[in-house]
Amino acid sequence: MTLEILTADSLGPVRHGFFTRKGGASSGIFEGLNCGQGSSDQTEAVLTNRARVAQAMQVAPDHLVSLHQCHSADVVVVDGPLAEKPKADAMVTATEGLALGVLTADCQPVLFHDAQAKVIGAAHAGWGGALDGVLENTVDAMVALGAARENIHAVVGPCISQAAYEVGQEYFERFLDADPSYARFFAGGHGDKMQFDLPAFGLQRLRDAGVHAEWTRHCTYNDPARFYSYRRSVHQKEADYGRLIATIRL
Repeated sequence: MTLEILTADSLGPVRHGFFTRKGGASSGIFEGLNCGQGSSDQTEAVLTNRARVAQAMQVAPDHLVSLHQCHSADVVVVDGPLAEKPKADAMVTATEGLALGVLTADCQPVLFHDAQAKVIGAAHAGWGGALDGVLENTVDAMVALGAARENIHAVVGPCISQAAYEVGQEYFERFLDADPSYARFFAGGHGDKMQFDLPAFGLQRLRDAGVHAEWTRHCTYNDPARFYSYRRSVHQKEADYGRLIATIRL
């Protein structure tokens, strides 16, 4: 099956893509293009999937760079293949021929590009990382490499939508403690539950950081044929879940 790659016009001519689960070698609950080496999927299948992504990005497999993601606000500067994956949730580079890849399964995958400075970035932004500043930190790291905020375009890829993202009161209160205005990203749910708008929150943080930002408007939870979803896997009582990959290269 052919790979399905979602792209955004605002990222311009730079090669990039939000890959769906279609076209992969994994089977069972991971069926499709599972690129999560931290999953319990067969190692050979995951490596095959990552090799297919690398080929689509026109790089060698070791030039498809990814991280040991830990829901942090940490960003690393990458200038070559990594011998070991650093613990961080975003990367930036001005080095041609490297594909930056982040893995998600409901969290926001965010790809960044400054066409004039030729600087790119990729971030994994769940609610915790976004609240702690991983998106702003990615922008700052790009600026340190020569990018200009007003020239940076950021695109939020497929992630969980507000209608599918039910959270508890303690979660709501944590956001209000950070900034009372964040109440606007929550809507009433069942009982004392709330519905959180993760992509709207990410877009606001990006725009407040001075960059152009948009969302592809794909919900991972509601489209099982195309996307993996951690929350859906929990609701369906599955043992594990696949990880989507989003990549960008100069």
